[in-house]
Amino acid sequence: MALSLKEIQKPISTELVEFEKRFRKSMKSHVALLDTIMTYIVKRKGKQMRPMFVLLCARLFGEINERTYRGASLVELLHTATLVHDDVVDDADKRRGFFSINALWKNKVAVLVGDYLLSKGLLLSLRNKDFDMLELLSTAVEEMSEGELLQMEKARRLDITEDIYYSIITKKTASLIASCCAIGAASTHQDKEVIEKMSEFGLYTGIAFQIKDDLFDYGDSDIGKPTGIDIKEKKMTLPLIHALQQTDRATRKSIIRIIKSDRKDKKSIEKVINFVIDQGGLTYAQEHLKNYHQKALNVLNQLPVTHSKDSLVGLLDYVITRKK
Repeated sequence: MALSLKEIQKPISTELVEFEKRFRKSMKSHVALLDTIMTYIVKRKGKQMRPMFVLLCARLFGEINERTYRGASLVELLHTATLVHDDVVDDADKRRGFFSINALWKNKVAVLVGDYLLSKGLLLSLRNKDFDMLELLSTAVEEMSEGELLQMEKARRLDITEDIYYSIITKKTASLIASCCAIGAASTHQDKEVIEKMSEFGLYTGIAFQIKDDLFDYGDSDIGKPTGIDIKEKKMTLPLIHALQQTDRATRKSIIRIIKSDRKDKKSIEKVINFVIDQGGLTYAQEHLKNYHQKALNVLNQLPVTHSKDSLVGLLDYVITRKK
């Protein structure tokens, strides 16, 4: 049975509370409007999975220290900056059930808030000479931008192959989780091979995380009602890519035409979902999900048994069994 988030957090529960205090402090400004928005951002925080990866990976190799907390804050500051900017790009009114910054304070303020968060993260690292951690995360942000732009480029023609799909999700999603794990390890351990190994674990975990997200679009007995959101946004997910590869040319052209022009029609979306299910797209994606879960587990199995390792295994299991 998969561990709950509360059980996973147990070895670092005290440190997570301390991290939250430090994270709030790292966001402080001398401008009343900014402080109001920063308070709002803290209130709508998610499950804190990224700081958890940083803290648990640090605990694997030593005691959580000042560098660990700074690394976790750096990750959250830059990640939050990208989310604020993403909401502007996507013209999104809500995130995690809360109104987005751009919905409440308009695009101009949201862009400047994203810039502010980015600068706070950079300065936090530079002032403390955490150049190694800054390089790890800056590389991830570079790849995230490349992944988003590659996905946008391919969405126009819907000509994504499985190789391109993996390139997109590795850059867009997995690179950030990989940097979290590497930063955590780097805060308590200086062996480059160990840091690279934890980055590898994060990469496999991030790929599994994205494939799980793909499956939410179609739903099953565990996930529930299909959403079809990715189809509406012309995102080529692994189940859809596989299904298109299995069918004849005429059917493929018909499905692609629906995604390009009829994707807002409910019956058309249902047709695409049923097509993907009939062609074995969900089964194929679930097999790949299990494969990347096992790859991540294989990396952890090379490490000594600790409470932190058990929690990382639990966090990995949570990634592939979560309901949303």
